[in-house]
Amino acid sequence: MTPVMAAGAVAKQAEHRKQDGNVLFQNNQFIAAIHAYTEAITLCPNVPIYWTNRALCHLKRNDWTSVEEDCRTAVQLDQSSVKALDLGRGANPKSYMVEEIWQELAKAKYLEWDHESSRRTLELKKLKEACESALKDKHELHCSQMEGFIGNRSTSLLKQLDALGRVFRIAAEDDTPTEVPDYLCCKITLDILRDPVITPSGVTYERALILDHLQKVGKFDPVTQQPLKESQLVPNLAIKEAVHAFLDKHSWAYRMG
Repeated sequence: MTPVMAAGAVAKQAEHRKQDGNVLFQNNQFIAAIHAYTEAITLCPNVPIYWTNRALCHLKRNDWTSVEEDCRTAVQLDQSSVKALDLGRGANPKSYMVEEIWQELAKAKYLEWDHESSRRTLELKKLKEACESALKDKHELHCSQMEGFIGNRSTSLLKQLDALGRVFRIAAEDDTPTEVPDYLCCKITLDILRDPVITPSGVTYERALILDHLQKVGKFDPVTQQPLKESQLVPNLAIKEAVHAFLDKHSWAYRMG
């Protein structure tokens, strides 16, 4: 068998495993489908659809780390097709698989960021209360041992509590991102952008929200009041990358913390 024939046989076998995975996926057998797609990837690792199909299985299992890893590989293998997802929609929804996964991933990362922000704030509050309690207990112990110096001890305690408060205020500012930058938020909802599009006026909106506005309110830009058609909306890839970078950065910081 020639090398070309051998390569063709391997590709055919990989395609069969992909088809097996598709059937398993449709039957909600996601783990088995992952194994099938993994075999296809092992045989032909340079086929993006095998990676995106497996990413969808991970998505169904809420395995966001694996979703991101497979999506990134698919993007690296076929950058042009992924960018094309942002340049046109509606012809074949199945062809937008990677884009839909990225949207879900962005949503999941935002929820993770929001959850971790609240968790860290609560932990800092509990730690601050514990430190304050320890200082007060120490103060009461010293006061019972040295009755003649209560006034000085009280002043010292107040200074220590004040210093402790400053430390925790700085920690909260440095470690807890309480607000998303305005330029990463939709001008309509003020929520973080997940599928940003920009109008000819230069204003960025969440795609679903601006489409809803155009259909129900009127064919104009909500901020500038300029005439606007759906066909004039262009994906804002720069903002999308900035959102992903923001969520990646803060999620990483919390995990390392």
